[in-house]
Amino acid sequence: MIENLDPKQSWTFLQENSTAVMLDVRTAIEHSFVGHPPEAIHIAWKEFPGMKENETFVAQVEEKISDKNVPILLLCRSSVRSVAAAKALEGAGFNRLINIAEGFEGVLDDEMHRGNIDGWRFHGLPWVQS
Repeated sequence: MIENLDPKQSWTFLQENSTAVMLDVRTAIEHSFVGHPPEAIHIAWKEFPGMKENETFVAQVEEKISDKNVPILLLCRSSVRSVAAAKALEGAGFNRLINIAEGFEGVLDDEMHRGNIDGWRFHGLPWVQS
């Protein structure tokens, strides 16, 4: 079963669980230019051009996180790709998967902008840009 935590709950979870890992599944461009939580492992679920699914995603995660019982918190822009990535990891036998609801940038507001309603950055949680 894939759990859901909002960004603040996710940050608290990471602080209280030293073995937990954050996995940023956004594209390399998003990770570098939009920003990312420090210490997050970056492995794209989909990538440009064409936003094709990363066929080696699970294998790349297994290289970085060999213990399938480690809690993994997955983050994307708005919490759509992270759910899909979590399902793939669940199918590969990972046992503690947590989707970070709201994502890094959150949902679109009435003016079609992200970051004004919710999301990791909106809540003032740690992040950096490359």
